Amino acid sequence: MTQMPVPPKLEIIPPNAPFSEGQRLWLNGFLVGMLGLDGSTPLSPLENGAVLAPQGDGDDGEAPWHDPAMPIADRMKLAEGRPLRRRMMAAMAQQDCGQCGYNCADYSDSIANKSEARLNLCAPGGKETARMLKQLFEEIDKAPAAKPAAGTAAPASAPAAPEVKAELGRARENPAEATFLSRRLLNKAGSEKETYHVEFDLSESKLDYVVGDSFGVFARNDLGLVDQIIALLGASHTTKVNNKTLREALIEDVSLSPAPDKLFELLSFITGGAQREKARALAQGEDPDGDAATLDVMAALQKFSGTRPHPEAFVEALEPLQPRLYSISSSHNASPGKLSLTVDSVRYVIGKRKRLGVASTFLGERINEGDKLKVYVQKAHGFGLPQDPKTPIIMVGPGTGVAPFRAFLLDRKATGAQGKNWLFFGHQRSDCDFFYRDELNAMKTSGLLTRLSLAWSRDGEKKFYVQDRMRELGREVWTWLAEGAHLYICGDAKRMAKDVERALVDIVAQFGARSTDEAVSFVADLKKKGRFQADVY
Repeated sequence: MTQMPVPPKLEIIPPNAPFSEGQRLWLNGFLVGMLGLDGSTPLSPLENGAVLAPQGDGDDGEAPWHDPAMPIADRMKLAEGRPLRRRMMAAMAQQDCGQCGYNCADYSDSIANKSEARLNLCAPGGKETARMLKQLFEEIDKAPAAKPAAGTAAPASAPAAPEVKAELGRARENPAEATFLSRRLLNKAGSEKETYHVEFDLSESKLDYVVGDSFGVFARNDLGLVDQIIALLGASHTTKVNNKTLREALIEDVSLSPAPDKLFELLSFITGGAQREKARALAQGEDPDGDAATLDVMAALQKFSGTRPHPEAFVEALEPLQPRLYSISSSHNASPGKLSLTVDSVRYVIGKRKRLGVASTFLGERINEGDKLKVYVQKAHGFGLPQDPKTPIIMVGPGTGVAPFRAFLLDRKATGAQGKNWLFFGHQRSDCDFFYRDELNAMKTSGLLTRLSLAWSRDGEKKFYVQDRMRELGREVWTWLAEGAHLYICGDAKRMAKDVERALVDIVAQFGARSTDEAVSFVADLKKKGRFQADVY
């Protein structure tokens, strides 16, 4: 790749201005980027912090509920009094993960204007989001039509635009085929985890991607689980359902994870007495026995043992099996035609029964070398390398959160990017959970990885995490930020990402000589400028 010439450094804030050197450097970089004086495109209103433009329905465009760590009850409280489409947005998981095929705001708008009828696409939001969307959807016909903004004429009704089919492999609605190549266990003996480096061949589909994108995988359910469910139904696995055998339909088409409300409705029709009342309560989101959160499809059938719904009605009552999205851990520039993921196999026990993560164990053990599977590339929403290859980057990715940052580093190596690179990685134990140890150490030795800072939560008497390591190195983190570094987080939305952001605020306050409120504002500005980006789940 030809590297663009770097423009001369622009100085807007003079050296004698009443700021510290760090403040002057940061302000200078902020103004240069905001005004587009470095040859880049000046920031749009959206990038400068406007979440959404008002649409003439009395909404101010702000989304204070847009926080993946916030419980749904708190999000709905913040959205009270807002237009229906905005309350629908608050019902979603706020991750902008793209798994639904939209971001949260666009998905809610599409439901509200009736161009999207599916209310169950928010996988991270799960059952509580689907229930809330169903409740809100019932208000659509009662809601007043949005008024046009002042000074504009009401739009004339127009025929709906013809649906444009997405390019092959670029959306969940039109997946391509990839070939499974291999899996390699990243943990060593003694680990409590089971994490795999998984590789695919994309050459037949000719799919490409950029680092920061995600990979959608259409997994298949476990055959053992499917056959246990068929036995509980008292049915034959060869029974025909929707032009497939019952076994094929349960493996390929429907989710066997959390039991949906429609299944409990069906069970209420074919049972009686106390069992019927219990099934009705579960269908309405109540929890009569305190076990609703643990009921997957098999557990629901066991709970209402003896009720044997007709196979076709049973399949109709289940939710579609959704694709799963994973952060890509490879670079197309470094290895065209190949793609890799870093996947934790999910296994846990409820009662005496082992439960399995559908896609993670499919990739970790059930798919075989050479098998084909349906896949698609999900373009990243605001998560990617800086346009200027000289911009320094700080990456915080414990556990499988290292995946996109491995991709970033491989891409910067392949393209000859000269920016400094700092990775914070952590996990439980250094001797068995140091993913890509040899590869990262080689990058450190070569100078590609400027700094590698590690944190192990189970190696000492006291737990120690990546945010603790950041605080310990706070002065250097601040120096990098003052030099214009972009900071990235990948991992758990509800705990790790919030803890890292708190650490960052503390670092800015301490080493940037700011009050807490000023430090919070500084971090918010980093987000608005695209200098603080997150890929959370």
